[in-house]
Amino acid sequence: MSDEVVHRQARRRGIAQRLMAALDVAASAEGKTVPVLDTVTGGDAKRLCERAGWQKVGAVPTYALMPDGAFSGTTFFYRQL
Repeated sequence: MSDEVVHRQARRRGIAQRLMAALDVAASAEGKTVPVLDTVTGGDAKRLCERAGWQKVGAVPTYALMPDGAFSGTTFFYRQL
C-alpha cells in the first residue's frame, strides 16, 4: 500500500506549512476556534501536524480509500486557535 497522497515532487517545498497557516487565518476569520484535520495513519504528515502545534486525537482503522484503491487508517488532529 502506498501512503502517498501528496506527489513526491510537491514535498519539502513549504507548501503544506503555508496551507496550514492559511487554514488558521481562514478559520479565525470565520470565528472558528478548533479546526480538525485528518492524515494517513503512519504517513509523513503526522510530523508536519505535530510541528505546527496540532494535537493528536486518535486513529480510525481502514477509514480512508487511498489512490491505489487500498484502505488506510486515518489519524485525526485538532488545534486550538
